[in-house]
Amino acid sequence: MFDMSLTEEQMILQQNVREFVQKKITPVANKYDQSGEFPWEVINELIAMDLHCMPVPVEYGGPGLDAVSCALLAEELGKGDAGIATTIAANGLTSYPVMLAGTPEQKKMYFDILMQGKLAGFCLTEPNAGSDAGGVMTTAVREGDEYVLNGTKCFITNGGVADVYTVFANVDIKKGIRGLSAFIVERSREGVQVGQEEDKMGIRTSNTTEVIFKNVRVPADHLLGREGEGFKIAMQTLDVARPMVGAISVGLAQSALDLAINYSKERRQFGKPIASLQAIQFMLADMAIQIEAARSMVYRACYLIDAKKPHGKEAAIAKVFASDMAMQVTTDAVQVFGGYGYSRQYPVEKLMRDAKIMQIFEGTNQIQRVVIAGQILR
Repeated sequence: MFDMSLTEEQMILQQNVREFVQKKITPVANKYDQSGEFPWEVINELIAMDLHCMPVPVEYGGPGLDAVSCALLAEELGKGDAGIATTIAANGLTSYPVMLAGTPEQKKMYFDILMQGKLAGFCLTEPNAGSDAGGVMTTAVREGDEYVLNGTKCFITNGGVADVYTVFANVDIKKGIRGLSAFIVERSREGVQVGQEEDKMGIRTSNTTEVIFKNVRVPADHLLGREGEGFKIAMQTLDVARPMVGAISVGLAQSALDLAINYSKERRQFGKPIASLQAIQFMLADMAIQIEAARSMVYRACYLIDAKKPHGKEAAIAKVFASDMAMQVTTDAVQVFGGYGYSRQYPVEKLMRDAKIMQIFEGTNQIQRVVIAGQILR
C-alpha cells in the first residue's frame, strides 16, 4: 500500500508551479509553438526557480527533490506546454547517469555546471540506434589519460542549447552493448558540434538537434562507472526517467480535458449546450477515468523509486499507459470541439500534436511492452 497524500512542502511547490504556468506559460505557448523559437524567456525564469535541477542532491547545491515531487511538477509544466516540460525533464534525464554512477568528484564537476543555470543533453540515440542501443556506433578510443570520441547523435533534446552532455559511446564496437560506456562531455570541448535542428510536429518549444563529436578529447576521469557499463547505466536511467514522461502526459491530457469540459458547456447545438448530450458526457467521463488511472500509475512508480524498490516494470507500465492515454484523450478533445478542434484557432490540436511524441521517446511503447513482457514472464 502507498500513502498517496502529499506533504505540505509538495503542495506548496505544486501550487507555485501551477501559478507560474497559468501566468507565464499558458499565455505564450501557442506563440512559441507557431514560431518554433526556443522560449528562453520562460526557461530562464524556470531556471531561476531551480526547476532545471530538481533531482540534484542538496549536498551539490540542488533542491534534492524526490521522484514524486519531480513528477508533480512535471505534470504541472505539462499542463502549460509539453515542450517546455520536456526541456526541463531532459536536465533530469541527463543528470541521472551521474547520480547513479558518478564519483563525488564527477558529481561536483557536473552539478557545478548545472547550478550555474545551464541546460544538459542525454546523448544516446543515433541514426541507426534508436530502440537498439547495441547499435551505437559512436566510438570512444582510449589514448593515454584521455578518450577520443567520434560519432553523431540525433534527436537530442536540448542538443543545441545544452552546456554539458552525458554521452554513450562504444569502446569496442565488436562487443556491442558490452562495449557501451558513458561519459560526461562539456559542450565547450573542441570538436563538439551541433548539427541539424529538427522541425517537429509537436513539442516545438523544445530544442531537438544532432550533436556531432569529431575527435573530441575528454579526460579519462569523465568516464562514468567502468568501461562496458554504459548499457546498464542507460537502462537504469530510463527506468527512473520514464515516469516523468508519464507525468507530462498526464498534465497535457488534463489540459485537454479541462478545455473540452469548458467548451462543451459553452457550445450549443439543438438548442442546448453539448455538455447535456449523453454522447459527450460519456466521452468526458472516459477521458477523466483514463487520466486518473494514468496519474495513479505514475505516482506508484515514483513511490517505488523513492522507496528504492524494484520499479522497472512499473515505470514502463506508467509510461506506456499514460502516453497512450494522452494520445487518446487529446484526440477525443479534438472530437468534442468538432471542426473547431481541427483549427489552430483553438489549442486542442496542439495538445494532440504534442501528445504523439510521448509514445515514442525514452523508449517506444512497443519496446516498453517488450520490457513489461520480459518482467512478467520471468
